[in-house]
Amino acid sequence: MDDLVARALREFNERIDVYDPAPGPAVAEVRVGEQVIALRAPVAKALAEALRSYADPRDRGPCDHCGGPRLDDNFVCADCGRPSGVFGRLLAERVARYDPPSELS
Repeated sequence: MDDLVARALREFNERIDVYDPAPGPAVAEVRVGEQVIALRAPVAKALAEALRSYADPRDRGPCDHCGGPRLDDNFVCADCGRPSGVFGRLLAERVARYDPPSELS
């Protein structure tokens, strides 16, 4: 895992650093295991911006009921168990109106 992270940081460093023609000193160092990646100011700033703008693809927003952050693929909250959002409300309304066939009763 260390090599994967260090390689990604080195590649990011190289992609961004090429656009700053005035070399300057490193302002930060990132240690991954035994590897150290030195970052100059433009790269450190770009990394901070990239980290701030990152959105986890699993983030589906907060639950409408309890505010918990863990909605599953069906927008059901892992904390309170209730469906959330427009899709969740639609599911709840459909379930409330569902009348099972007599052979299932």
